[in-house]
Amino acid sequence: MNSYGTAQLARVALGYPAIDNHAHPLLKAKHRSLLEFEGLISEASGPALTHDSVHTLACFRATQQLSQALALKGEPTWEAVKQAREAMDYDKLCKTFMDATNIQCILIDDGLGGVSQYAEGYKWHDRFTKSPTKRIVRIEILAEVQIIDEQLENNDLAPYQAYSTFVERLHTSLQASANDPEVVGFKSIACYRTGLDIAVMQDANKIEQSLTMVMLRYEATRKLRLADKLLNDYIVNVALHVSSECGKPVQFHTGLGDNDITLNVSSPSHMQDLIKAYPQAKIVLLHSSYPYTRDAGYLTAVYPNVFLDFGEIFPFLSAEGQASVVRQMLEMTPTNKILWSTDGHWWPESYYLGTKQARETLWKVLAEYVTKQEMTESQAVGIVKGALFDNANRIYNLGLSPNWTEP
Repeated sequence: MNSYGTAQLARVALGYPAIDNHAHPLLKAKHRSLLEFEGLISEASGPALTHDSVHTLACFRATQQLSQALALKGEPTWEAVKQAREAMDYDKLCKTFMDATNIQCILIDDGLGGVSQYAEGYKWHDRFTKSPTKRIVRIEILAEVQIIDEQLENNDLAPYQAYSTFVERLHTSLQASANDPEVVGFKSIACYRTGLDIAVMQDANKIEQSLTMVMLRYEATRKLRLADKLLNDYIVNVALHVSSECGKPVQFHTGLGDNDITLNVSSPSHMQDLIKAYPQAKIVLLHSSYPYTRDAGYLTAVYPNVFLDFGEIFPFLSAEGQASVVRQMLEMTPTNKILWSTDGHWWPESYYLGTKQARETLWKVLAEYVTKQEMTESQAVGIVKGALFDNANRIYNLGLSPNWTEP
């Protein structure tokens, strides 16, 4: 047996169909060059993105892999990759990278800023998968765009009516999403807005005051962004209540993000009281909770309603860093509670690298355990199938069968 195990483990890890449990839409062809391509390998912005990110191990590795996929000749360079992709027909570019992933189903969060103006609708992505794409509803955007924005623009509510109307519309909108067969789950970005130290106890008077402040700021600035902790915490609690009743999971952005995140409140350890308060709600911790992976693993081990996604570290971390995170995840996390995503967004290459690197990392890490006789190969194969497909299929109640023929 070599250091990467036998052919069976390699075959399954590199080829088993996958459910991408958290991703975002691709850009429309006419907007393909709208955003800095360096966003493929970093969450940074400004000079940290355009200048610094290209000097990371993550970028060096991505350059090698994309150069090979594009069959470029000569010394692989980031600029050569950018020029080659720009020269390709956009449909061919998307097909080249998406077909190579063997993603059978994508669960798309279409609430990412800019999606409605610049990206394709979630159903457009069905052309790349054998099972229909489904939606993840971002709860803060639902509250902003469909509820508060509507109230503010109509400007026909007395101040004392605003709170009761907001509460009613929030419940109604979340319940409508819960009843929609196209929606398989919810997502919160509380981590970005106000942190993961989300309060369970709610004070209606203070929430009403918070809503009033949001409305007053909008009147002064004509800009709306929910970043008031009392109000944001309330929205999360309502979503978890609905989730408890409908059985659709709530994903939480945790850990890894851009400079809008306050890092010390991005650990899921802050969510312990919230997890206890909603034992019937399925809570999915996104993005490996990096750099707090062990915190997340601990929570999955002691609470039956917590699950861990090991996405976004591909391709943002070096290969060694990715392997380290996967090992940390496996230290304590029950293997029936891990699931995978690309966090694919804007560019088809994000889906490609997110899949290729995850498959290779999972294969190599598990093969080490098999070689050390810490698990059998059949157990390792079972972990791969669960992580790539079976666990997400069960957790989101998708009812799919993997498009796979056993050799």
